[in-house]
Amino acid sequence: MYDYVIVGGGSAGCVLARRLTEDESVDVLVLESGEPQEEREHVRDPNGVWELLGSDIDWAFVTEPQEELHGRQIKQPRGKALGGSSVINGMAYVRGHPYDYDNWADQGNDGWSYDDMLPYFKRSEEFVADGDEEYHGTDGPMSVDRRGQTTEYTELFVEAANEAGLERNMDFNGEQQEGVGYYHSTVKDGERHSAAAAFIMPVLDRPNLTVETSAHATRLTMEGDEVTGVVYEQDGEEHTVEAEPDGEVILSAGAIQSPQLLMLSGIGPAEHLEEYGIGVEVDLPGVGRNLQDHLRWSVDYRSSEPLEPQHEADDGSRYDTALVGAFERSDPDLPAPDIQYGIAPGLGPGETEPGYTVTVLPLRPTSSGRITLQSTDPYEAPKVDPQYMTTEKDVEDVVTCVREAREIGEASALDDYREEELRPGPDVQSAEEIAEFVRETTVTGYHPVGTCKMGTDEMAVVDDRLRVYGVSGLRVVDSSIMPDVTSGNTNAPTIAIAEKGADIAKEAR
Repeated sequence: MYDYVIVGGGSAGCVLARRLTEDESVDVLVLESGEPQEEREHVRDPNGVWELLGSDIDWAFVTEPQEELHGRQIKQPRGKALGGSSVINGMAYVRGHPYDYDNWADQGNDGWSYDDMLPYFKRSEEFVADGDEEYHGTDGPMSVDRRGQTTEYTELFVEAANEAGLERNMDFNGEQQEGVGYYHSTVKDGERHSAAAAFIMPVLDRPNLTVETSAHATRLTMEGDEVTGVVYEQDGEEHTVEAEPDGEVILSAGAIQSPQLLMLSGIGPAEHLEEYGIGVEVDLPGVGRNLQDHLRWSVDYRSSEPLEPQHEADDGSRYDTALVGAFERSDPDLPAPDIQYGIAPGLGPGETEPGYTVTVLPLRPTSSGRITLQSTDPYEAPKVDPQYMTTEKDVEDVVTCVREAREIGEASALDDYREEELRPGPDVQSAEEIAEFVRETTVTGYHPVGTCKMGTDEMAVVDDRLRVYGVSGLRVVDSSIMPDVTSGNTNAPTIAIAEKGADIAKEAR
């Protein structure tokens, strides 16, 4: 029996394990389906992302056919390792905009405003890049730095965005997010610094911490309306672990698998559970709903010469290894940026000729989808249906994004190198043509969130203390609790959620 049983050793689970075991009087168990991967060459190498996607440490989820993307199925990589997706991601450290968190608070979630969250961002950081100390911590476990060196070409990209109206901003996580500059990354001494390396590996010798890997949770155990423990399988054997009478189970399996485990345990939409013969413990209609994600595609240009050494990509664009980024408001009246860019040398998969890309992510999707079961087998992936581009507003936004990206790609700063626009191509100009190009080429931004959302409405799954409605002894602490996706990459917000979640659990105890 343990005081805390954490299901999922990803970014959130690693943070929780470290913080909760700071209290020597409590015992903590982490259950992780994957294994430690910190010594793996391509994990350590920041340019090894392409070798990790689709590998044995990627859950490799795939969406349902997306009607508005001509029935295409979109890959949804998620990390299957201690450290979760922080082991396979592009390492960009982007907190989002204060508006994101103030908006969460405005939806009835007390304690989740930007002012409430800033101390948690600072607490996790060992910030070694250039930035304002008012917004950054220097003695946290996780190293945040710039991943590469600036060059004359990266400076050309910055200058191009300047021409397009974006001011230079060397700290997207500081006083303001808007502008063009260089991404912060979770790297240390030139290598990936995953949540596992930062938070849990340094404290594995704590006597009150137990980490079980290759341990796949299959369901939660309950007595009445109380969650009492977890059933998991390891090396072909089934085990049951219980939380102490005053302890908790904390679900940190991520936006795809946290709702899956809830539903397999009888917590979710009653009609859907009954369809699969699962006894309904709690009819909670919001479980698996509110799936939000950023789309991602690129505007590509052939150049007269290579702008930097290129790394072959298996999917998408150069966004994952872009040093130069930007955040922009398409309308000055908006409360926060609604477009994110990654500007980088190189073209898409299979392209060997020189070029550069302006990768685009619309940050305010109004489409939302859902996670549902496709069987009662806990090893079978759930159905992932983001319902991309199913609102008129989202279609309008993608058209705006392409037009704004072209202003950067066609800036005079790049005149000496640019030969022609390859994608979508100069003949694609009307709104209908641009939207069609996006439907044919867009992929995920790797930012699924929201499927166990925090709130007070009928579709909320957890309250602002992250307790699951209708049961006791159970919290969800991961990206699935976001009411709305943040303005950018989601790893830094997930880590901050876990920092706050640990404090919430300590306060409750």
